Amino acid sequence: MILYNGMIYTMDKGIIVEAIKIVDDKIVKLGNSEEILNLKQLNEECIDLAGKTVIPGFNDSHMHLYGFGTTLEMVDLMNVTSIDDIINKVKNYIKNNKINENQWLQGRGWNQDYFKINKRFPTRDDLDKISKKHPIILSRVCGHIAVVNSKALEVCNISENTLDVEGGNFDINMGIFKENALSLIMDNIPKPSVIDIKNTLIKAMNYANSKGITSIHTDDLSHCGNYKYMLQAYEELNKENKLTCRIYQQCLLNKSQLKEFIELGYKTGVGDNYFKIGPLKVLSDGSLGARTAALSKAYSDDKSTSGIMCYSNEELEDIITFAHENDMQIAIHCIGDRSMKIVLDCYEKVIKDRNYKRHGIIHCQIMDKIILNKFKDIDILAYIQPIFLHYDLHIVENRVGKELAKTSYAFKSMIDKGIHLSLGTDCPVEICDPLVNIYCSVNRKDLQGFPQAGFNPQENLSVHEAIYHYTQESAYASFEENIKGSISEDKLADLVVLTDNIFNISPIYIKDIKVLKTIVGGKVVYSM
Repeated sequence: MILYNGMIYTMDKGIIVEAIKIVDDKIVKLGNSEEILNLKQLNEECIDLAGKTVIPGFNDSHMHLYGFGTTLEMVDLMNVTSIDDIINKVKNYIKNNKINENQWLQGRGWNQDYFKINKRFPTRDDLDKISKKHPIILSRVCGHIAVVNSKALEVCNISENTLDVEGGNFDINMGIFKENALSLIMDNIPKPSVIDIKNTLIKAMNYANSKGITSIHTDDLSHCGNYKYMLQAYEELNKENKLTCRIYQQCLLNKSQLKEFIELGYKTGVGDNYFKIGPLKVLSDGSLGARTAALSKAYSDDKSTSGIMCYSNEELEDIITFAHENDMQIAIHCIGDRSMKIVLDCYEKVIKDRNYKRHGIIHCQIMDKIILNKFKDIDILAYIQPIFLHYDLHIVENRVGKELAKTSYAFKSMIDKGIHLSLGTDCPVEICDPLVNIYCSVNRKDLQGFPQAGFNPQENLSVHEAIYHYTQESAYASFEENIKGSISEDKLADLVVLTDNIFNISPIYIKDIKVLKTIVGGKVVYSM
């Protein structure tokens, strides 16, 4: 394939070219249109870019691909503005889709902070107004809290005698489950077959391709009830040449599962350029919106809580040590400053004077200067999601106080310190759209353009920084910076063609740019 007559930003030493020649799945030559067209072979496909902008394919460094795919098949509650809105939307879904009695009904996306009145969590009583004949679970947008109805409690055999779950809690009267206690519900929902998983993944990949995503670091193994089924689904799709995104699997496993996983021959780096085992994924705390992120002090707007740590310090250190000694990279979910300090202390103990495996922290939201410096001192990767600013800039000061908010979401400071930082969406917690993510990183505004000057604007990224850290740095996080992440000779031909020049357009319009084509390994996987 040849692409010519374009504005091709290689993200490699500032080089911009007009044309690319691709052979098989790799870029073999860059240059001007005339010299590249002179290399045309018989029957070779040539694409006239008509002056459009080309950049490396987006590499989302943290999302939940399978989880996103399942949201395409459940009730979408992302835009509800009241509890009555939830009730009506789910009632209509049951009616329109003829959901049988006793069949589980799942929904996701509600956020009480977006309710126009009565900004509270929905409850068991609210969901009972929808149905007492269908077991219902509706997850908050963050995925760290869910509410269920009475039928769901009955099906799951949950009563006043049900024991608490370490690293989580629940209120049976309210029907609200948080963090690890979600397993009491989720473990009772019928699990998909391998064929079901494959179909869901294909839907999700097709959508991701339409947004210019060519590689994904995805956390899927805990999402279908049996991690072996998920591995089988990916491995079969790979053999069938049906993977249209390159997958780096972030493996959410408990210690006993991890031991079995390693005994089966899996560890970081096992696989090929389309499906590869990535880091052990560990959840250390919850989310800011749900007030379950672990803070060093009580929440400013709720003095009764400082969040939830999902593991004791000893348990965290134990699993980090075990993974590190068994050649697993590690990526740990941390949102609160308390969880980050604890995890960084564990990392410092474990990796001191040992082989470096590019361990990291996912989210990295609430931090102070001590945390920032420690990231650099022990060379820990940061997986960030700038799209979180769309919502969090409205709540962060209320949640953690003005002083701590000033040093949080410190993306530019992290880059300036030389911290390896990569971008992702955390979809389906947020929408699957890298361009919206880049908009937030560059403007530090919500999607409506607020605040006018941006939130902590000293932390704005340049467009070049945002794209570089969404491509080359995401490749670094998976030890693949030498084979992808830039448009360079001998690298994989993973590219995206945009409707507008993202480098010249006003930054406020970046979120409106569309994807014209997505190319993975020299094959067009999406075309507008």
